[in-house]
This record gives sequence, structure tokens and C-alpha cells, in this order.
Amino acid sequence: MNDQFQLSRNSFGHLVLIAASGEMHDHVSPVRAFPIQTPDEGISMVLQDGREVAWIAKLNELPESVRVLVNEELEGREFMPEIQQILSVTSYATPCTWNVKTDRGDTAFVLKGEEDIRRIGRNSLLIADNHGIHFLVRDMFEIDKHSRKILDRFL
Repeated sequence: MNDQFQLSRNSFGHLVLIAASGEMHDHVSPVRAFPIQTPDEGISMVLQDGREVAWIAKLNELPESVRVLVNEELEGREFMPEIQQILSVTSYATPCTWNVKTDRGDTAFVLKGEEDIRRIGRNSLLIADNHGIHFLVRDMFEIDKHSRKILDRFL
């Protein structure tokens, strides 16, 4: 499924994929195979029923026009702010409010319990707030010293 394909939007804003064979698939969606470890590799283009119609090995190898459409669709479907710095926490007991700097701006969220912090792989963390929004710490060993100290208290 590594064949080239064309991608466009129809009048309703849905993605339309035309396979190398000429077969047209309406309302396709990109789905990342490994959204945290390798977000730009292994992306499946699937129909609404979940059937895969194309595979993207590496996003950066696509033509720019196709890459832009795939990225737009992924950004519209996925919302996982990446924590760059933990500015403060109201308490080291839960529930507590975390004030953080993310790649999407500064925000505050309530951590209900320590069980809402999950390890993803060796270095990454996924933190769920009281509304179910997931925040990503891509590499807890690369985050600043103050933030790491706070994380250590909850891990």
C-alpha cells in the first residue's frame, strides 16, 4: 500500500483520496500508528468503516500539497498539548491545579489523582486532566530542572 495517491478536499471539506489505480475514496481520514513515539511515520489513510486505503511510511516524503492536507486533518482531529514547562502546582496532594506552559500556550488544569499520569515508553508521560484532555510530556528527562522536580513528586 505504499503506492502514490492524490488527495484533495470535496465541497463538504472531506478528504478524497484517488489511488494509483484510479479508484476514488471519499471521506478518508489519517490515523497515526504511533502518535507519540513517531508521529510523522506510519500514517494510515482509512475510510469511515476503518478500512485502510493507503499507507504513508514517512510524512516528509509526501508532496507538499498532500502533506499539508494530511497535517490539517490530523491537527483538527487530535488535541494533545505538549507540556514544555510546569510553572507551578497548588499542592503535591491530589486533586491539585497545575499551571503549565505548552506548545499551544499557557494553561491550567486539575489533576484528579496520580493514576492520571501514565508512562508512555521510557521517557514520555501522558497526563489526563479532570476533563479528559491529555497533555504530553515528550521527554521527562529533557524538561527543565524545576519541572522535573515537580514530576518526580508525582511519579
